[in-house]
Amino acid sequence: MNTVDKRLIDLLQAEFPLSSRPFQELGQALGLDEEGVIERVKRLKHSGVLRRIGAVFSPEKLGMVSTLVALKIPDQSHLDRVAEEINKYTEVTHNYQRAHPFNLWFTLTAPDETRLREIISEIRKNQAIEDLLEFPARRTFKIDARFLVSQL
Repeated sequence: MNTVDKRLIDLLQAEFPLSSRPFQELGQALGLDEEGVIERVKRLKHSGVLRRIGAVFSPEKLGMVSTLVALKIPDQSHLDRVAEEINKYTEVTHNYQRAHPFNLWFTLTAPDETRLREIISEIRKNQAIEDLLEFPARRTFKIDARFLVSQL
């Protein structure tokens, strides 16, 4: 990943243009044409650097439900496989590994409590998971989580 890729990732997180040609506008900021930006985004997505590009909404204001889930996966060799399975659910926005007995955490947002329970039930069936904790969203604390890779 070069410096232009890193700057593009920064822009995608913080300054994505709300226009009919957002990649053209990003290209202007980066000194690239629109197609060059689109190709870089495709390459970064294909390589796994980017997982998704999308808006962040307040689930409760849309009538949805959300929860933070913590999984205890004692055998570290299963962690990547479980994370891949979790990522298959479109209702999962992201997951991350922690240095803790509950070592895989993810956020889950569903259209209703029924779908949320269905997903949790399916995940619980995974034999690699020893325990699962839920931390339903009761109050929103909005933080501006950005990973400015151009500064790395």
